[in-house]
Amino acid sequence: MKITHIIGIIVIALAIGIIVSTAGDASVYLNFTQANELAKDGDAKQVHVVGKVQKDAQGRITDMLYNPAIDPNHFEFTLVDNANRAEKVVYSSPKPQDFDRSEQIVVIGAMQGDHFQCQKILLKCPSKYQDGKLETTEHEAKTAQL
Repeated sequence: MKITHIIGIIVIALAIGIIVSTAGDASVYLNFTQANELAKDGDAKQVHVVGKVQKDAQGRITDMLYNPAIDPNHFEFTLVDNANRAEKVVYSSPKPQDFDRSEQIVVIGAMQGDHFQCQKILLKCPSKYQDGKLETTEHEAKTAQL
């Protein structure tokens, strides 16, 4: 065999090894019940949970705890997953900027005891495109006319 063939086989073997090792770390989308079962089985891998923030009749978020004057890196809220199970989520970072306006939330983390310990929050905010029209500010409208 030529040396170039041997080098090619080694490169392919390394690529396959990298793909297999990263595929094992990929997280999956679950609900809180499934995440809790994984935690009880001793599996501490991170999972994605999709849900909506619990709100009252007026549309205000309920069960949210964030006081930046006391601890800016502690944020708690209740998330209702797609299976309608509500769970307390603890995020050890500041509250995301558009959290209050988000339609849907994806939390990435793992169950720890009585709560979901979140490492990352992904927000799906309301679209500025409604009914096929772009919402613009008065300044943008004047600029467009020029």
